[in-house]
Amino acid sequence: MTKILIKNATIVNEDETFVSDVLIDGQIIAKIDRDITDESAKIIDAEGLVLMPGAIDDQVHFREPGLTHKGEIYTEAKAAVAGGVTSYMEMPNTVPQAVTINELEKKYARAEQCSLANYSFFMGGTNINLEETLKVDYNRVCGLKLFMGSSTGDMLVDNEKTLEGFFSKANTLIATHCEYDPIIKENQKRIVQEYGEDLPAYFHPIIRNDEACFKSSSFAVELAKKHNTRLHILHISTAKELDLFTNKIPLKQKRITSEACIHHLWFNDDDYKKKGNFIKWNPSVKTEYDRAHIFEAVLDGRIDVIATDHAPHTIEEKQLPYLQAPSGGPLVQHSILAMLDFYKQQKISLEMIVRKMSHNVADIFKIEKRGYIREGFYADLVLVDLHKTTEVTKSSLLYKCGWSPFEGHTFSSRINKTFVNGHLVFDNGHFDESQKGQRMTFHRL
Repeated sequence: MTKILIKNATIVNEDETFVSDVLIDGQIIAKIDRDITDESAKIIDAEGLVLMPGAIDDQVHFREPGLTHKGEIYTEAKAAVAGGVTSYMEMPNTVPQAVTINELEKKYARAEQCSLANYSFFMGGTNINLEETLKVDYNRVCGLKLFMGSSTGDMLVDNEKTLEGFFSKANTLIATHCEYDPIIKENQKRIVQEYGEDLPAYFHPIIRNDEACFKSSSFAVELAKKHNTRLHILHISTAKELDLFTNKIPLKQKRITSEACIHHLWFNDDDYKKKGNFIKWNPSVKTEYDRAHIFEAVLDGRIDVIATDHAPHTIEEKQLPYLQAPSGGPLVQHSILAMLDFYKQQKISLEMIVRKMSHNVADIFKIEKRGYIREGFYADLVLVDLHKTTEVTKSSLLYKCGWSPFEGHTFSSRINKTFVNGHLVFDNGHFDESQKGQRMTFHRL
């Protein structure tokens, strides 16, 4: 195993920023000290660069199997490591869906062959597979995903008795997509009757409004409190939902946690005029009032995690009329860079970015030996240059879908290097694909 010695890095870790060296021995961080000497190690001079733990994205859709015209585990994980995301958790709404242990394990086998980042895959719940989900070894699977809102195929879990079963019996963290379908359908019916079916995309947050989100997320919280379930609500998109969460207790004591996504922190409903379907997500991008309050909740601790909900579709699919165009977009290559832009604008600290994108994800999911720069932990690390820029052009994108909602934007920072399990997989635009990422494990009693 190769030793790598990172010298003179500005380390951001555990709410501190300091200059130090880091010795990597094989896959592991062997030593952190101000002046390390090891003649057998390859030296990387990181003076002037920021060293952070790699981001752990707790919500991505890499589209494999069955939807590989949109994306693949290989292409999307490659984009992830280019963006400093060293680990990801992928969703079950593929084709076939990961709603049996057999189909779930097929995804792990595929990732072992081709994923440059570390990986885990959610087990999916349906109205009819509760008993199957209870058989999963959740020390080797990140959690159980419930779509309490519109989703692919029959993955909508809307039977209240079934939901009671999941929340009362689940032996793991439940991650939820919360939107209430009857409200959405009624809103769409009313708007189509009034305006016709040729609607512009700015109707999306009117159809998928804050009431639809709040009714579903508040019900999930009610069930979690009733059964003491470990609940994690994904992609909060409204100010109204924020009162469901607390910052009054430490994260490790929380039974109910939440996530904000890059697009809900970056865009607002004015952006539909220019971006149209290319910022069409579920839940929808809503008002500036919502965006600002979500950002505030990230800062004050009511929202615990920043992720992407990376969900690519082809350009042709996104160019369909609004009602036919699918929801979702690619983000994982630029999530850290987007947050670093906010840092440059003095809206968030580097320490807070690291906490929300690495530390807290590791703590919430109880990931073993990842998410921190600590001796004995896996060397999942990213070096960032805050003094060089990154222009988002079509030719720079690694997503299979070939587009980004950030095209034309120049980020104020650049990903310099990404290490996954001590392996320098990304180095100033060059990849070393000789080693693949690993299946994440979890320490749960």
